[in-house]
Amino acid sequence: MKEYKIKINGNEYAVSISNVEDNTALVNVNGTEYEVEVEGMNAPKVSKTPRIVQQPTVATTTESHPATARTTSPASTASVAAGNIKSPLPGVVLDVMVHVGDAVKTGQRLMILEAMKMENNIDSDRDGTVKEIKARKGDSVLEGDVLITIG
Repeated sequence: MKEYKIKINGNEYAVSISNVEDNTALVNVNGTEYEVEVEGMNAPKVSKTPRIVQQPTVATTTESHPATARTTSPASTASVAAGNIKSPLPGVVLDVMVHVGDAVKTGQRLMILEAMKMENNIDSDRDGTVKEIKARKGDSVLEGDVLITIG
């Protein structure tokens, strides 16, 4: 076993070579083992550099373009699930423009949410009737909190 002290870019390394076969050497650098290829040896060159192979991801979707990311603007729409209008980001409710029992149309402004020092409009994504208002003027809400339920 041969031991060396090597300085690279001002950093000192303790290197020991324990085994050399053909053009491959087993090298220990500061306690970490490496198998390295040594140029200039007579054996044929075989690449020992590891290759990272990414496994393909399987996406189950019925969309025609599954690789296209769908994004929404927090300033214009809110997250919606099962008739619930959710807060797109944390903030404070500045104004509520509807009441329980009001009929609403798609795109109608329901509420204004102040988030990150900006006013964000929370609009309806469907036609329906306001069933429940869960956030009042002045309430602090977190991202994903249900603000209004439309039925």
